[in-house]
Amino acid sequence: MIGVFDSGLGGLTILKEFLKVLPQYDYVYLGDNARTPYGNKSQELIYNYTKEAVNFLFRKGCQLVIIACNTASAKALKKIQQEWLKKHYPSRRVLGVIIPAVEEVSEIIKFASKANCIGVIGTRSTIESGVYNKELSKHCKNFKIYEQACPLLVPLIEEGWIKKRETRMILKNYLRPLKQKKVNILILGCTHYPILLKPIKEIMGRQCRVLNPPEFIARKLEDYLKRHSEIKRNISKNKKVVYYTTDKAERFKLMGEKFLKRNIKKVKKINLSFID
Repeated sequence: MIGVFDSGLGGLTILKEFLKVLPQYDYVYLGDNARTPYGNKSQELIYNYTKEAVNFLFRKGCQLVIIACNTASAKALKKIQQEWLKKHYPSRRVLGVIIPAVEEVSEIIKFASKANCIGVIGTRSTIESGVYNKELSKHCKNFKIYEQACPLLVPLIEEGWIKKRETRMILKNYLRPLKQKKVNILILGCTHYPILLKPIKEIMGRQCRVLNPPEFIARKLEDYLKRHSEIKRNISKNKKVVYYTTDKAERFKLMGEKFLKRNIKKVKKINLSFID
């Protein structure tokens, strides 16, 4: 099985694309809805929460876990890969969503002569980590990089305020500084944000290319599995999807179906408890 973990519902945008591109595999989705959002929490807390989630998914039989949360990818992934994983599950893998985004931008700028200004929007924790700026600077030399924290967007999306006038006003306010900087490539540095892809594109205008993370992350996963047959052959292929949440199962089901645009038969509520 392939595990997909997010602090809440946002990772469903990634899972939705996985089910299109790689429908043959079994998936386990875990949303830590009881403790969302992660973006305003400390690095230590984010790391511990992420460990708990990855541990749970491995215990459910996942061979590969995708951390679909940008905040967890920025604050916890590296330590999990370099320390915890080697000690507890050396034959399994954990991947994030930040490096695929950087690789996608690197490919785009090779063929986009007019692109010279990159924008990133994300949670406060993701932006303050500086991980996008650091990684983009390695590959996008002579490019201006501007980052904008958007702390209110995840709570608004989780509450279902996607089409509310207030949400658009807040979104417009967040994007205004990037538009003034004439950003021509915009990275959605949170997996919740593709839910607002249409208004983001409208606000940024035609001169800005807004990247949709689920699309390229699914392609990157497909490529990864082709290059790592030792992982691929151990992933079950029964086209099954199991959903877990740490909060109310019925609410997850209701909102999750809106994210996925498909029916969810059952959601199981669980309590996370990390075992070292």
